[in-house]
Amino acid sequence: MLQPTRTKFRKAHKGRIHGLATSGATLAFGQYGLKAVEPERITARQIEAARRALTRHMKRSGRVWIRVYPDVPVSKKPLEVRMGSGKGAPEFWVARVKPGRVLFEIDGVPLVLAREALTLAAAKLPIKTRFVERIAE
Repeated sequence: MLQPTRTKFRKAHKGRIHGLATSGATLAFGQYGLKAVEPERITARQIEAARRALTRHMKRSGRVWIRVYPDVPVSKKPLEVRMGSGKGAPEFWVARVKPGRVLFEIDGVPLVLAREALTLAAAKLPIKTRFVERIAE
């Protein structure tokens, strides 16, 4: 699963996800993509599950690009622990996703197969997404 090898700080504030995506909002590598429609935190496990669904359906033909990276640690306190005594230990990693962000891109497969594969990948994610394709120039 994806996670940073080292970070500047061990724990992060939760924060809020405001506004629309400015970077990573257009297709940069592939012909087809999956774009986020709502703001949410996506875990490394969800990204990996979507990637597996994508590559399995494509039968490992074509190429896949993952355009999000889980770089925010989420801490959690153990079950049945009393209030206080500090913040919990980092439990998992998430990527903060703004609306308009391209999550996955694929290339080298027909349109029908790409649409099916990205629909399967979208089912693994906790947000509403949209299928996008590069306009022929």
